[in-house]
Amino acid sequence: KAGQLGLKTAVVESRGRLGGTCLNVGCIPSKALLHSSHLYEHATHGFKDHGVIVNDVSVDLDAMMASKLKTVEGLTSGIEFLCKKNKVDYVKGFGKLAGANSVEVALTDGGSQTLSTKNVLLATGSEVTPLPPVPVDNEAGRIVDSTGALELSEV
Repeated sequence: KAGQLGLKTAVVESRGRLGGTCLNVGCIPSKALLHSSHLYEHATHGFKDHGVIVNDVSVDLDAMMASKLKTVEGLTSGIEFLCKKNKVDYVKGFGKLAGANSVEVALTDGGSQTLSTKNVLLATGSEVTPLPPVPVDNEAGRIVDSTGALELSEV
Protein backbone atom coordinates (compact mmCIF):
# COMPACT_ATOMS: atom_id res chain seq x y z
CA LYS A 1 0.00 0.00 0.00
CA ALA A 2 2.87 2.36 0.78
CA GLY A 3 4.16 2.01 -2.79
CA GLN A 4 0.70 2.66 -4.20
CA LEU A 5 0.60 5.88 -2.18
CA GLY A 6 3.86 7.00 -3.79
CA LEU A 7 6.19 6.35 -0.87
CA LYS A 8 9.66 4.97 -1.59
CA THR A 9 9.20 1.35 -0.47
CA ALA A 10 11.25 -1.82 -0.13
CA VAL A 11 10.19 -5.34 0.82
CA VAL A 12 12.70 -7.73 2.38
CA GLU A 13 11.76 -11.39 1.96
CA SER A 14 13.91 -14.38 2.89
CA ARG A 15 11.94 -17.14 1.15
CA GLY A 16 12.84 -16.20 -2.42
CA ARG A 17 9.16 -15.58 -3.21
CA LEU A 18 7.05 -12.65 -2.13
CA GLY A 19 3.99 -13.33 -0.01
CA GLY A 20 5.45 -14.29 3.34
CA THR A 21 4.53 -17.28 5.44
CA CYS A 22 0.80 -17.32 4.70
CA LEU A 23 1.12 -17.36 0.94
CA ASN A 24 4.19 -19.57 0.60
CA VAL A 25 3.98 -22.22 3.34
CA GLY A 26 0.91 -21.42 5.40
CA CYS A 27 -2.70 -20.53 4.80
CA ILE A 28 -2.87 -20.57 1.01
CA PRO A 29 -1.13 -23.87 0.22
CA SER A 30 -2.93 -25.52 3.16
CA LYS A 31 -6.30 -24.35 1.88
CA ALA A 32 -5.46 -25.48 -1.66
CA LEU A 33 -4.71 -29.00 -0.40
CA LEU A 34 -7.75 -28.95 1.87
CA HIS A 35 -9.94 -28.00 -1.10
CA SER A 36 -8.57 -30.93 -3.12
CA SER A 37 -9.16 -33.23 -0.14
CA HIS A 38 -12.75 -32.02 0.16
CA LEU A 39 -13.31 -32.76 -3.52
CA TYR A 40 -12.02 -36.30 -2.98
CA GLU A 41 -14.29 -36.74 0.04
CA HIS A 42 -17.31 -35.51 -1.94
CA ALA A 43 -16.50 -37.87 -4.78
CA THR A 44 -16.21 -40.87 -2.45
CA HIS A 45 -19.08 -40.08 -0.09
CA GLY A 46 -21.21 -37.08 -1.00
CA PHE A 47 -21.87 -37.48 -4.72
CA LYS A 48 -24.00 -40.62 -4.39
CA ASP A 49 -26.45 -38.73 -2.15
CA HIS A 50 -27.14 -36.55 -5.19
CA GLY A 51 -27.45 -39.39 -7.65
CA VAL A 52 -23.93 -39.07 -9.01
CA ILE A 53 -22.15 -42.41 -9.06
CA VAL A 54 -18.38 -42.33 -9.39
CA ASN A 55 -16.30 -45.50 -9.52
CA ASP A 56 -12.58 -46.02 -8.96
CA VAL A 57 -11.87 -42.69 -7.26
CA SER A 58 -8.27 -42.32 -6.20
CA VAL A 59 -5.84 -39.63 -5.12
CA ASP A 60 -3.05 -38.52 -7.44
CA LEU A 61 -0.87 -36.77 -4.87
CA ASP A 62 1.54 -35.44 -7.51
CA ALA A 63 -1.35 -33.73 -9.34
CA MET A 64 -2.72 -32.43 -6.04
CA MET A 65 0.66 -30.92 -5.17
CA ALA A 66 0.98 -29.45 -8.67
CA SER A 67 -2.41 -27.77 -8.23
CA LYS A 68 -1.26 -26.35 -4.87
CA LEU A 69 1.96 -25.06 -6.46
CA LYS A 70 0.04 -23.47 -9.34
CA THR A 71 -2.16 -21.62 -6.85
CA VAL A 72 0.83 -20.38 -4.83
CA GLU A 73 2.84 -19.38 -7.90
CA GLY A 74 -0.11 -17.50 -9.37
CA LEU A 75 -0.56 -15.45 -6.22
CA THR A 76 3.15 -14.83 -5.57
CA SER A 77 3.70 -13.70 -9.16
CA GLY A 78 0.71 -11.38 -8.74
CA ILE A 79 2.33 -9.78 -5.70
CA GLU A 80 5.62 -9.46 -7.58
CA PHE A 81 3.77 -7.73 -10.43
CA LEU A 82 2.15 -5.28 -8.01
CA CYS A 83 5.51 -4.51 -6.44
CA LYS A 84 7.06 -3.78 -9.83
CA LYS A 85 4.04 -1.73 -10.91
CA ASN A 86 4.26 0.39 -7.76
CA LYS A 87 8.08 0.69 -7.88
CA VAL A 88 8.61 -1.30 -4.69
CA ASP A 89 12.18 -2.59 -4.31
CA TYR A 90 12.36 -6.33 -3.63
CA VAL A 91 15.39 -7.27 -1.50
CA LYS A 92 15.98 -11.02 -1.20
CA GLY A 93 17.37 -11.81 2.22
CA PHE A 94 16.74 -11.77 5.95
CA GLY A 95 16.30 -8.34 7.51
CA LYS A 96 16.81 -7.14 11.05
CA LEU A 97 16.52 -3.73 12.62
CA ALA A 98 19.90 -2.04 12.88
CA GLY A 99 18.60 1.19 14.40
CA ALA A 100 15.59 3.48 14.45
CA ASN A 101 15.96 4.23 10.76
CA SER A 102 17.83 1.32 9.25
CA VAL A 103 17.42 -2.34 8.35
CA GLU A 104 20.40 -4.62 7.86
CA VAL A 105 19.75 -7.33 5.28
CA ALA A 106 21.76 -10.56 5.04
CA LEU A 107 21.32 -11.10 1.31
CA THR A 108 20.28 -14.54 0.07
CA ASP A 109 23.09 -14.51 -2.51
CA GLY A 110 25.68 -13.52 0.10
CA GLY A 111 26.84 -10.23 1.50
CA SER A 112 24.72 -7.64 3.19
CA GLN A 113 22.88 -4.43 2.44
CA THR A 114 21.77 -1.63 4.74
CA LEU A 115 18.47 0.09 4.00
CA SER A 116 18.24 3.59 5.45
CA THR A 117 14.72 4.92 5.84
CA LYS A 118 12.47 7.39 7.54
CA ASN A 119 9.93 4.70 8.52
CA VAL A 120 10.06 0.94 9.03
CA LEU A 121 7.01 -1.33 8.87
CA LEU A 122 7.60 -4.82 10.27
CA ALA A 123 5.71 -7.88 9.12
CA THR A 124 7.65 -10.65 10.82
CA GLY A 125 5.82 -13.73 9.57
CA SER A 126 6.19 -16.83 11.67
CA GLU A 127 8.35 -19.82 12.38
CA VAL A 128 7.46 -23.28 13.60
CA THR A 129 8.05 -23.73 17.33
CA PRO A 130 10.02 -26.92 17.92
CA LEU A 131 9.07 -29.49 20.53
CA PRO A 132 12.45 -30.47 22.03
CA PRO A 133 11.65 -34.14 22.71
CA VAL A 134 10.28 -34.58 19.17
CA PRO A 135 12.77 -33.31 16.59
CA VAL A 136 11.31 -32.42 13.20
CA ASP A 137 12.76 -34.18 10.16
CA ASN A 138 10.88 -32.95 7.11
CA GLU A 139 13.12 -34.83 4.69
CA ALA A 140 12.39 -38.23 6.27
CA GLY A 141 8.68 -37.42 6.28
CA ARG A 142 7.99 -39.10 9.62
CA ILE A 143 7.88 -36.15 12.01
CA VAL A 144 7.07 -33.03 10.03
CA ASP A 145 6.22 -29.46 10.82
CA SER A 146 3.53 -27.50 8.98
CA THR A 147 5.89 -26.70 6.12
CA GLY A 148 6.93 -30.34 5.75
CA ALA A 149 3.30 -31.46 5.75
CA LEU A 150 2.75 -29.35 2.63
CA GLU A 151 5.45 -31.32 0.80
CA LEU A 152 4.61 -34.92 1.74
CA SER A 153 5.13 -37.37 -1.12
CA GLU A 154 2.64 -39.93 0.18
CA VAL A 155 -0.34 -40.16 2.48
